[in-house]
Amino acid sequence: MGGAVQSHYFSVGGTVIWPLPGVGVVATQAMVNPDFGPLGLKLMKEGHSPKDVLGQMLSADSGRKMRQVALINTRGETASFTGNKCIGEAGHIKGPGYSVQANMMLKSTVWKVMEYAFLHTEGPLAERLLAALEAAEGEGGDIRGRQSASIRLVNIKETGEVFKDYLLDLRVEDNPEPLKELRRLLNIHRAYEHAGAGDVALENNDTERALLEYSLAEKLDPENEELKYWHGLALAGMGKEKEAAEKLAVVYGKNPLWRELTQRVVTAGIVTIDKNILKKLI
Repeated sequence: MGGAVQSHYFSVGGTVIWPLPGVGVVATQAMVNPDFGPLGLKLMKEGHSPKDVLGQMLSADSGRKMRQVALINTRGETASFTGNKCIGEAGHIKGPGYSVQANMMLKSTVWKVMEYAFLHTEGPLAERLLAALEAAEGEGGDIRGRQSASIRLVNIKETGEVFKDYLLDLRVEDNPEPLKELRRLLNIHRAYEHAGAGDVALENNDTERALLEYSLAEKLDPENEELKYWHGLALAGMGKEKEAAEKLAVVYGKNPLWRELTQRVVTAGIVTIDKNILKKLI
């Protein structure tokens, strides 16, 4: 579960989207009340429904007419609110397991096309959320323009392991095309997911799967030196000298210090490479 946002506002990701593993997600926007994020999560963690939490927070907020808020819990229950003093065009739509809201839009049709894009885009949640933001932009988006964007995802069930519970936190703080940059970052994230899967496969001596995952990573981000480098070292460790040399030559050509790193990696025991092959690679 998670959320995504774009705005003509600096570093919007640290203000609007508040996810907590095993609890839910809060989006606080328009004239933002930042207390709604941590407070909403606290109340939902205590067992209150999104509807009850929304009511409690709004009743205690003198500026509620300028707020826009959405909450969702791990059961997919949602609650949303758009104050009648939010700057137009402003509105929201909610359904089972999702909520879409927008304010200061050029058109009143924005949140409807966002909902459609989210519901009709196939693939992982992050891609569906990004599709909703791109649909909003295509419909005219924020009347002021655009500056920053973010996607944040967490596990529905808390495992207690932070690295596993917080799945994605991508932020574009200041960019003339934040959604294009966000999609680029998401693409890199997917590439590193494949690279990580390749590392795990290699640890389990599944060389065929490792090479497949490394290849998928490079396909997603072919200019990434880091991905190409570790793929090359993995090939060298498997004794595939020619393939390794070809990849590493590209990396060394961009930055010769990678060659020095190869020796250090082998010395540290991170990768085991036959001495004769190593001599040819460094």
